[in-house]
Amino acid sequence: MTLNAAIARFATLFAIAYLLLGARQVWLQVVAGPAIAADRHNPRLALLARFRGAIVARDGTLLAVSTPKGRSYPLGASLAHAVGYASATYGTSGLEAAFDADLSPRLVANDPVRQFRSLFGRGETDADQRGATVVTTIDPRVQSALYQGLSAFPRAAGIALDPRTGEVLAIASVPSFDPATIDRSFSTLARDPRSPLLDRALDGLYPPGSTFKIFTAAAALDAGAVTPDSTFEDTGGYQIGSFVVHDDESEATGEQDLAGAFALSSNVDFAQIALKLGAHRWFEYAGRWGFGRPLEFTLPAAVDHLPTRESVTPSILAQLGFGQADLLVTPLRMALIGATIASGGNEPRPYLVRAVRWNDGRQTPDASAGSLATPIASETASEVRDLMVACVESGTGTPAALPGVTVAGKTGTATNPAGRSHAWFVAFAPADAPRVAVAVVVENVGYGATYAAPIARRVLAAGLGPT
Repeated sequence: MTLNAAIARFATLFAIAYLLLGARQVWLQVVAGPAIAADRHNPRLALLARFRGAIVARDGTLLAVSTPKGRSYPLGASLAHAVGYASATYGTSGLEAAFDADLSPRLVANDPVRQFRSLFGRGETDADQRGATVVTTIDPRVQSALYQGLSAFPRAAGIALDPRTGEVLAIASVPSFDPATIDRSFSTLARDPRSPLLDRALDGLYPPGSTFKIFTAAAALDAGAVTPDSTFEDTGGYQIGSFVVHDDESEATGEQDLAGAFALSSNVDFAQIALKLGAHRWFEYAGRWGFGRPLEFTLPAAVDHLPTRESVTPSILAQLGFGQADLLVTPLRMALIGATIASGGNEPRPYLVRAVRWNDGRQTPDASAGSLATPIASETASEVRDLMVACVESGTGTPAALPGVTVAGKTGTATNPAGRSHAWFVAFAPADAPRVAVAVVVENVGYGATYAAPIARRVLAAGLGPT
C-alpha cells in the first residue's frame, strides 16, 4: 500500500468517525436533549436554580421561590410534603416534581448554547429565563390552622377542601421537615423511624374506624336496606357466629333509631346495618365511590386497601360496617367521603393547582371543578348530612361545634393492632351550604372526639372566617 493510499484510508476512517460523533451529538442535543435537561437527577438544573419558577398560594403567598442563595420555602415544614423539594442531589418531590417541566427555565434548560452563556452571565434576562409560576389552591390561613393543630402530636395528618369545587385548601402531615435544608438533612430524615418524609395525608393508610359509618349509612339508605326510621337494639354486644361485636369499653346504647345509632356511634348497630346491606351491595357502593382505584389527583396518592370479596364472611362484613377488618384508607379518601355528602351526593374531583402562569402572559388552567362520581342520590346525601349534624349537636362530635354555625361531622376511634387507637374526625360546614370539608387523623392517641375533632373545628373556623 502506498503512502498516499494509507493517508486516504486514514482520512476516510477519520471522516466516518467524525460524522458518527457529529450524529451522536445532534441526537443528544436535538432528540434526547429536552428529556435529559428535564431529568430531575440532572445536576445542571442546580446551575439554573436561580431561574426556577415560583410556587404560590391562591392569594399569591410564596410557597417556593428561587433566590441567589438557593431555593427558599417561606412556609417551611407546614407544607413541605405537598410543595416538595428541588435538590441537585436528591431530585424533586411533591409539586416541585409534578410541575418540574413548567418550573424549569424552558429556554435555558433545552438549549446548550444558552446554558453555557448563562454560566457567564451572558444569557437572556432573568425574566426571559425564569420558569413558569405554579398557582396552587392553598389557603395560607387554613393551612396554618391545620398544621398548628396537627403539630401538637407526634404523628398526624389532615386535608381540607372546598366540596363545591374540589380545591384543596390545606394539606399537612407531621412529622415534617424543612425542604430548604434537604441536601443536608435527607440521609438523617430517611433513617428517622418516625418517617418524616412520608406524606401521611396522601400515602398514609389507616383503618377509618367509625368515620366510615358515613359510608355505611349512605350505602344502606341509598340501597333501601334501612330508613331514617329504622330502629336497632344495642345491648352491649352482638354475636355473629363465634365473633362478638362490642362498642368501645363495652358501652350499650339501647334501642335507637338511625340518628341515635349514628350520633352515639354504636358499633353493634352498624354491624347490623352492614349485614342488612349485604356483601354484594357493600362492594357495589365501594365501587361506585371508587374505592380500590387510583384517585385522580394532582399528586400521587396511595390506593385504598379492601378485602377480597371471597374473604368477606358475615363477621368481617359486620366489622366493615364500622370501618375495621381489612380496610385501609387515606385522609384524602375520607375527606372526599365527607365532601360527597356535603355536595349532595356528587364526589368532587380534588385538585391542588389552579393554573400555570408563563412570563409572556399565557396562563394554562391545570384543573377546574369536576366530578369523580355520583355514588348516592341527593336525597340520601341529605339524610346522611342530618345524621352528621346530630352527631355534632348531641352525639360524640360535640367538640367540633362552632358558635353560630351548623357543623356536620363524625368521630372515629380506629382500633390499631400495633398500639393505641387512631383518632379520626370528618366534617363539613356550614351544613346547609358547605364551603369547607375536612378529614383529620391522629395516630395512636385514643378517642377521635378528644384529639381529632378539636383540630377539625379549628380548620373549619379558619376556612369560614372573613375573606
